Amino acid sequence: MASDIQTWVRVAAFVGGGIAMGVGAIGAAVGEGYSAACANSAISRNPKSAGEIFKAMLVGQAIAESAAIFALVIAMLLLFSKFPTDSYVMVAVLLSAGICMGLGAIGSGIGSGFPTGAACIGISRQPGIGKRLTTNMLIGSAVCQTPSIFSMVVSFILLFTDFSHQPLLPTFAALVGAGLSAGLGSIGPSLGGGLVAQAGCEGIARQPTRSTALTNIMLLGQAVSQTTAVYGLLISFILLFKGVPDSTALAPAAALLAAGICMGFAAIGPGIGEGYVGQKAVDAMARNEDVTAVITRTMLVGQAVTESTGIYGMVIALVLIFVV
Repeated sequence: MASDIQTWVRVAAFVGGGIAMGVGAIGAAVGEGYSAACANSAISRNPKSAGEIFKAMLVGQAIAESAAIFALVIAMLLLFSKFPTDSYVMVAVLLSAGICMGLGAIGSGIGSGFPTGAACIGISRQPGIGKRLTTNMLIGSAVCQTPSIFSMVVSFILLFTDFSHQPLLPTFAALVGAGLSAGLGSIGPSLGGGLVAQAGCEGIARQPTRSTALTNIMLLGQAVSQTTAVYGLLISFILLFKGVPDSTALAPAAALLAAGICMGFAAIGPGIGEGYVGQKAVDAMARNEDVTAVITRTMLVGQAVTESTGIYGMVIALVLIFVV
């Protein structure tokens, strides 16, 4: 039996590592490609600014690449670390860590590409504010990376916390649910944050004198769009650290797994939807600064309503964990 456990642990480590890197590579590649495509368009529009556009593209691509690097780190740990082989719970740990990081890297890679592309186009139109656009791009792209950092944190907790002495079935379900909650829950907020950051760069290129105000409203819109990623992280932590009953019954274990699935998927739509709201708010402020207060209020109310579906998902996830 010990050799059987050892085999399954190795299989889980290999599969988890493959998922972490394979899935985690998707978003970064898309975001980097989008950045390069916009850079080419920008250079065609203003060849004299090719050098500055090229630099902005590379900096933005480096940020988008960071999500794939997070996935690479987790994949390497899964492939080359030595893990305990005394419990089948370790199979869930390794699979969940790979799934969590792989899914968590998708949105951040793509989302970081949006402000980079907008910054490149903006530099071609306003070469004199290249540094300002690059700074705004860096800020917006960094915010897009926070959900993938959440996923990496959960993956590290999974890999370096001892769950081996907890009951098999409910622990297995809770750990996989935790990975899905944080991983899936990172996708929408990262994409939404990228949309808002894209509008911030476009707005500054249109109204350079209002760069500070536009960056502030961009950050506010991004902050709200990130909240469902926080919900996903919260449910993940509860699943990781809440004591599970010593039971072989299938239903309680299914409830824990369902909680992670529920919160993970429920976080996707609000993150993207709130990003759309923030994107158009920043764009509107750049076009008409006289209605800044009304636009800000409308943005926050609209995002709050959009957020409600994510809250519904969190409520059901909590019910599944604590009530069912």
